[in-house]
Amino acid sequence: MTEHLAATLPGLGFEAALAALRAAAAPYDAPCREVPGGVAVDLWGAEVRLAQGGPVLAVSAPDMRILFVLQDALGSVFEVAGCAPVWDRVDEGALAPGLSLMRAVSVRQLSPGFRRVRLAGADAARFGAQGLHFRLLLPPAGRVPDWPRIDARGRTRWPEGAAALHRPVYTVRALDAAAGWLDFDIFVHEGGGATAWSAGVEPGAAVGVMGPGGGWVPEAGHVTLIGDETALPAIARILSLLPAGTQGSAHVAVAAEDMPDLPRPAAMALHRLEGHGALVPALEAAELPAGGRFVWFAAEKRLAETARKVLRARGLGKAEMMAAGYWAAEGEV
Repeated sequence: MTEHLAATLPGLGFEAALAALRAAAAPYDAPCREVPGGVAVDLWGAEVRLAQGGPVLAVSAPDMRILFVLQDALGSVFEVAGCAPVWDRVDEGALAPGLSLMRAVSVRQLSPGFRRVRLAGADAARFGAQGLHFRLLLPPAGRVPDWPRIDARGRTRWPEGAAALHRPVYTVRALDAAAGWLDFDIFVHEGGGATAWSAGVEPGAAVGVMGPGGGWVPEAGHVTLIGDETALPAIARILSLLPAGTQGSAHVAVAAEDMPDLPRPAAMALHRLEGHGALVPALEAAELPAGGRFVWFAAEKRLAETARKVLRARGLGKAEMMAAGYWAAEGEV
């Protein structure tokens, strides 16, 4: 079933509206194409059309979550352009798009450096596809949660001040759609908000889970995965989902006692690296075929920036690589 939304763009001409739409699509390399009476762009499995008369936006999506996520995102883009879209439908007061309320079930220590948390809820199955990651929403200790909700403009209103939520991103590590639960792993470290939460959370405690997002499993015959402790859960999930015939290697900078023997395709080698300083050298030394390849890198922000430069220097195109900063060193933004 396809869901629909439409909006007028008061005070905005077609060319200015088109520039705003292109700005929204640019981060996803989604080109605008001509359609009768205007242009269209495909985003997140949905179609956004901009018609010249008005101009008018029309959004078609496969489900309500994506529809309202796009409503929020497009509202932000067009407000920057000086226009507040007037939508034909706004679900004012509803929970933010993509937000599911779940409950904590259990926490167990996997290794000295990692804890596994299980959450349960009716929407658990949704987090098993379309994205590896989700955003965990944790209310301040001792406060009744104030969850983000849709405002009268179709935008998400986030609680602020003393009610502000901690919003770290995690990887779905395991999931049982029928039983309605998902697991994720926390890297235990000093000062971590989720580290403190997981040490004291009571079974049944309410937790907000938003997503899924953050990309899916690389589609290539040869895959190289490189990351630090924070990337280990994502690397483990990707390895478990890769087709059996995939070739390549995974390299993780993690303490020996925290390195499991991860299930993976037979032709995928697994290596433990000693320290974060070994990540970029591993990338530089990785053997890559001329085609049918993908390199996935995740670590500290500055290392990810270096990784992108290395990959471009090695001739990889944008569609052949991903380098993400999963955290920032002290003093970095």
